[in-house]
Amino acid sequence: MLIVIIIVALLGGGAIITLTGSWLIARAHPPRGRHIDAGGLRLHVVELSPNDAGASAPPLVLLHGAGCNLEDMRVALGERLAARYRVILIDRPGQGWSEGGGRKFSSPAAQATVLREILDRLGVARALLVGHSWGGALALTFALDHPQRAAGLVLLSPPTHPHLHRMTWLYRVLAAPLAGWLFAHTLALPLSAAAFGSGIRAAFAPQLPPRHYLEHSAAFLLLRPAAFLANARDMADLQAFLARQVPRYRNLAVPIFIIQGDSDGIVPIEKHAKALAAAATPQAKLIVLPGIGHMPQHAAADRVVAEIEELARIANSEW
Repeated sequence: MLIVIIIVALLGGGAIITLTGSWLIARAHPPRGRHIDAGGLRLHVVELSPNDAGASAPPLVLLHGAGCNLEDMRVALGERLAARYRVILIDRPGQGWSEGGGRKFSSPAAQATVLREILDRLGVARALLVGHSWGGALALTFALDHPQRAAGLVLLSPPTHPHLHRMTWLYRVLAAPLAGWLFAHTLALPLSAAAFGSGIRAAFAPQLPPRHYLEHSAAFLLLRPAAFLANARDMADLQAFLARQVPRYRNLAVPIFIIQGDSDGIVPIEKHAKALAAAATPQAKLIVLPGIGHMPQHAAADRVVAEIEELARIANSEW
């Protein structure tokens, strides 16, 4: 009986901390853009220089990775690129300030459909997609499912093949319908908040995160229950999805720049970027960054921006 009381007390205390913490996090990091209805969801979208910059070139759509929101790509690349291009940043379903729709929106295919509808609402016929990590997998799927809408792809540290067992097993537990929901609404925030800084450092290794990264990237938005569960579902289902998608890479028909550091400990370059470059030849160009980890948009921003601009020039010649 005592054990039951202790468990109930822990869960109850965790629920109170989660409710309070979620309110404080939301207050500290309010939405910066507008909401657009697409795929039955309300998606948070930020546009930079939407009226005049880059009018003669395809817009750039920046897609964030797992555990992030659009602020990660905005602070790394968005502000710089907006000086010359129309830049569109999107909180993927369930992340940041975008509404989630449960497990049916956890696959890159479902999110690609939502992305297509967002571009329809924005009047964008074709776009150049820049995707980091999970966002890179989404960009790939978009180009395969909606090839007429993709002017080109810049993929940053993308998971492309089903070699993610170490990454996905825990997420499958966290995405379980009952246990995952209970954990997300009680213990996830208090337990994760204490270790959040070390987790961010591991994502950037061997580099260090930029100063004030947690604040500027609004990274704590992930710890709210809905976002925590959406991220767990995205990761839990990615392995099986990529296994089905790999045979389609030979059908890619847009120019692709794949940019990855050779010190990426999260998505091994040999099993993903290099494998994709081989499968998508001659469309793909592989750019290997010596000594760079999983976050090249921060650690090698100048090189990444230069490659994006190069691909934009290529896409512009066909625009």
